[in-house]
Amino acid sequence: MGMTQDLTILGLESSCDDTAAAVVRQSGDNAPEILASIVHGQADLHAAFGGVVPEIAARAHAEKLDICVEEALTESGLSLNQIDAIAVTAGPGLIGGVLSGVMCAKGLATGLGIPLVGVNHLAGHALTPRLTDQVAFPYLMLLVSGGHCQFLITRGPQEFSRLGGTIDDAPGEAFDKTARLLGLSQPGGPAVQAAAEKGDAKRFRFPRPLLDRPGCDMSFSGLKTALLRARDAIITEKGGLTEQDRADLCAGFQEAVVAVLAEKTRRALAIYLEGRPLAPVLAVAGGVAANTAIRAELETVCAGLEVKFTAPPLALCTDNAAMIAYAGLERFRAGDSDDMTLMARPRWPLDKTAPALLGGGKKGAKA
Repeated sequence: MGMTQDLTILGLESSCDDTAAAVVRQSGDNAPEILASIVHGQADLHAAFGGVVPEIAARAHAEKLDICVEEALTESGLSLNQIDAIAVTAGPGLIGGVLSGVMCAKGLATGLGIPLVGVNHLAGHALTPRLTDQVAFPYLMLLVSGGHCQFLITRGPQEFSRLGGTIDDAPGEAFDKTARLLGLSQPGGPAVQAAAEKGDAKRFRFPRPLLDRPGCDMSFSGLKTALLRARDAIITEKGGLTEQDRADLCAGFQEAVVAVLAEKTRRALAIYLEGRPLAPVLAVAGGVAANTAIRAELETVCAGLEVKFTAPPLALCTDNAAMIAYAGLERFRAGDSDDMTLMARPRWPLDKTAPALLGGGKKGAKA
C-alpha cells in the first residue's frame, strides 16, 4: 500500500465503561483528521456500586454501540459505504464489553465487505501522540490511567518495549480509592486534586514505594494503606475529619504519587535516551495525565533533560474511539488486518517479551 492513499476508518471502543465510535481519515502524508468522535459514558449506571460492574457495562455496550456508530457517521457527514475499514478494540479489558465491540465490528465488516482490524486498547493510547501531534518514532510513552501505568518505548505501530509498570494498583485506581476513603466524589482524580490544592503536603509524609529499588516498576497500593492509617489516627484522636484534614491528606497523597512518577520517569528517560533518538519526546496519555500537579512535575523533568513533553488533549487521554480508529489506520496502512477469527481478549500485553505485570484492577486485567 502506498502512503498516498486516502483512508477513512470507523473505530469502535468498548473495553471498560465508555461506549465510543469515531471516524478518522488520513490523506497521503497529511496529518490525520478526526471527522467524528462520540463517547457515551456509563458513570450513572455504576454510581451506586462504587466501581464498574462488568455485566451492567456489557449490556449497556450492546445497547449503545449501534447508536454511537450512527451518531459518528452523522457527525462526519459520511455513509457506511465511504468507510474503508472497521477498527475495534479487541482487548485488553472487561471481556463482555470487548466482546460486544468485536461482534458489532464483525457484523459491520461482513455486511459491508470491508476489512476488519483488531486493535490493542493500550496501543490506541500509545499511538495517540501521532494522531494529535504527528510525533515521530521512537518516543517514550507514559500511559497513566485508572487501569494502567507503564512506560513504553514506542518504535512502530505494533512495536513497543516496556521499561516498567505498576506491580499492583494503577495510579487512577489509587486516586479513586483515596477519594472513597475520604468521602470525596468519584471519579477520584479530580476530587483529590481539588482538595489537595487547599492542603498542606508537608503535614503527612507518605511512603514513596519502590524508590529505593532500581528500575522503572511502580507500586501504589502501600500508599493507599498508609493514607487509611493516617485517616484512622485522626478520627481516633478527634472523632472525625475536618475539611482541612481531608485537604492535607489529599495533598500528602498526591505529592507522593507525583514524586514516584517523576523519579521513575527520570529513570525511563535515561534508558530511552541511551538509544540516541533524534528528536526525543516523552508523551503522556491516560486519564491521570489530566492531573495538573503530575503534569507540571513531568514537564520539569523533561525540561531538565532537553526532552520535548507532549500530552494529547484530555478528551483523547481518556477512553475514546478516535485513538482506536487511528491505531487501526496505522496497522491497516502497514498492510495488516484480521478475519472473522478475531478474538476478544481480557489480557493482551503490548510487549510480548516483557514478563507479565501482576495484579488486576477494577478496570480489568493489567496488560
